[in-house]
Amino acid sequence: MITHKYMVNISLARLRVFLAVAQESSISVAAERLGISQPAVSATVTSLQNELGVPLIRRDGRGIQLSEGGLRLAGHARHLFAILDDALDDLRSLDRGAEPRARVGAVATVAEHVLPAMLREIRKEHPAMEIELDVSTRQSVWERLAAWEVHVVVAGRPPLDRRFRSVAARLNQIVVVAAPAQRIAPADLAAATWLLREPGTGTRALSAEFFADLGIEPRRQLTIGSNGAIRECVRAGLGISLVSLDSVRRELENGDLVEVPTPITPLERQWHIVVNQEREISPAARAFVAALLPHFGETAVTP
Repeated sequence: MITHKYMVNISLARLRVFLAVAQESSISVAAERLGISQPAVSATVTSLQNELGVPLIRRDGRGIQLSEGGLRLAGHARHLFAILDDALDDLRSLDRGAEPRARVGAVATVAEHVLPAMLREIRKEHPAMEIELDVSTRQSVWERLAAWEVHVVVAGRPPLDRRFRSVAARLNQIVVVAAPAQRIAPADLAAATWLLREPGTGTRALSAEFFADLGIEPRRQLTIGSNGAIRECVRAGLGISLVSLDSVRRELENGDLVEVPTPITPLERQWHIVVNQEREISPAARAFVAALLPHFGETAVTP
């Protein structure tokens, strides 16, 4: 009989407590999220460390940081709970007589302006399909796909990661918009007030690239936390913004916004349907991708 020092009794409940601490980087916030006491959370993490013989966390001021062992355990835990969720969905589908859920991650622009019409058509053709749409920042959707917590992501260009494969792509044009009353010439771009999304979003990163390509460093900037709020602030004349044409097409057609000419716009980017090649996607996710493909013009290999 072969034994190993890591053959310990790690229950799912204890692992879920540790994962909450890892995700929140805080014992107190994790305790509040789980609805249990801080001492109970601390005791759980301490007992795991003692049983594994590997440090999982270290104190960092008022919060905590994960050690190398903690990072690895958190990654395994996310995979484990993702597999468990899929297994429970599969079993529940036996009672419902329907396919398990397709868990889809999307950035805000896609969720608000690209997917709704497509989802309407998909629901007409597949009324029994259950779709869970998780809307998050660019960084978060790729993290969730890597952790298997979503089956499919619809977003901009995926990061260079051998686990990710783009199944199909669709044109995404990027333009600068302003209120009709504003008269912004190319020479005025550096002095204009720019409305930007928060750090960590794809649009914010693209804006930084755009400024660098133009050779400008706008000093008047406002950070606004949603695409819809940026659109309304631009309409109100608070500034100009670099946005996806998909998000302002209706306003441009109605004359509520105008496109600002620049030497390098429209920028041509792509929306991608991306899967994680590490594990086979569920039948529901495969059906969702197949239903989405007709709406994407440049199709790669279907999973």
